[in-house]
Amino acid sequence: MASGPILSVLEQTQVSPPVAAVSDKSLSLTYFDFLWLTQPPIHNLFFYEFPISQTQFIETIIPKVKHSLSITLQHFFPFSGNLFVYPTSTKNPEIRYVEGDSVAVTFAECNLDFKELIGNHPRDCEMFYHLTPLLGEPDKTSDFTKIPLFSVQVTLFPNSGISIGMTNHHCLGDASTRFYFLKAWTSIARFGSDELFLANGTLPVYERPIQNRKLDESYLKFAKVENFKDEYQPSKLCGPTDKVRGTFILSRPMLNKLKNLVSTQLPTLVYVSSFTVACGYIWSCIAETGNDGLQMFGFTIDCRVRMKPAIPAAYFGNCVGGCFVLEQSKMLKGKEGFVTAAKLLGESLHQRLTDKDGVLPEIESFGDLFTNGFPSTMIGVAGTPKLKFYDMDFGWGKPKKIETVSIDYNGSISMNACKDNSDDLEIGVCLPAIQMESFVRIFKHGLEEYI
Repeated sequence: MASGPILSVLEQTQVSPPVAAVSDKSLSLTYFDFLWLTQPPIHNLFFYEFPISQTQFIETIIPKVKHSLSITLQHFFPFSGNLFVYPTSTKNPEIRYVEGDSVAVTFAECNLDFKELIGNHPRDCEMFYHLTPLLGEPDKTSDFTKIPLFSVQVTLFPNSGISIGMTNHHCLGDASTRFYFLKAWTSIARFGSDELFLANGTLPVYERPIQNRKLDESYLKFAKVENFKDEYQPSKLCGPTDKVRGTFILSRPMLNKLKNLVSTQLPTLVYVSSFTVACGYIWSCIAETGNDGLQMFGFTIDCRVRMKPAIPAAYFGNCVGGCFVLEQSKMLKGKEGFVTAAKLLGESLHQRLTDKDGVLPEIESFGDLFTNGFPSTMIGVAGTPKLKFYDMDFGWGKPKKIETVSIDYNGSISMNACKDNSDDLEIGVCLPAIQMESFVRIFKHGLEEYI
């Protein structure tokens, strides 16, 4: 690694939609959004192999990024707006855009080793924090708390590549919303205008067909909006930390063999999928590296097609429900533990998808999960392999690597379809360095033994 400062800022700017292109607007939030009011932001990094100099970066990349982002914001105005949270449950939180609102964008140069960053082997988590933008500070008044929703950092690795770091408050939207935004932005960046996007792309759907007053009240109570001004502190990535992040591939042949193992052991299990066996395998590996105790594993389900009536795929915002299972760590270890994990996840997902009461329960029902105690380890899944984020091409080719940096906050894992073969799964894991050593060994050994 080169000596000297790790990061040099070349330009800090604000990018707005084109003047007069978007009128003042507000977008109401729903109970699907309220759950995320106090949760950490989402941080994603896209790495592109594109060997250019600093001069080329300044003269060509910076203007192109600013121009294309501005046009994209014209169609996705909430990204440049702010979240408003009111100190009363009688007025729901909302996203507001007014003329002049903008996205903070930083352009920088970094002397970290690009090839090291895009590897799959365990790498220090702190390296990635230099490339990840922060959200602006909240503005707290007696009438509301105003929170910026989106920020961008574009970083040059001279003669090696570029990273684009994006941070968004989770209330802005889920993975599907980010996916449609990025599809629009990359199309506009490649072709220089929004003509092709408007002809062939998908515009966001801002209508709010989701109405449930009881769930609104339940989830707002959970968020404690009355105390929001005093208690809300935006989460920030910081070091020093002993954590490392690694990327692990489960190929289609591996997944099929894991599915076959589960189906052979449990022939009456109704639901066995690549997703459930992948999650079950990672969960069992993590369980074997950690302390004994109760563990929880959770993931989200896209509810758009499961609402009655179904709502459009391009619905803007959050529309995901949760699925959670618990088990003692000792029951999750080894081959039998993997089968147990896959069984629990398959049964829970099948039950949630077929529940006549819907895919999103009242918040109070989450308390039922902890009747046998509070878990010592909680693992979630960020992302989904159903959305092809590796197709996002700004004109520099497809990403060489994607990292979901926000899994560092809470022990989650990330999951994407692989860049080389979308039938394979790419799983990101963040653990303390010593625990990661054990995880790598157990992950490899398990695949050799089971399949």
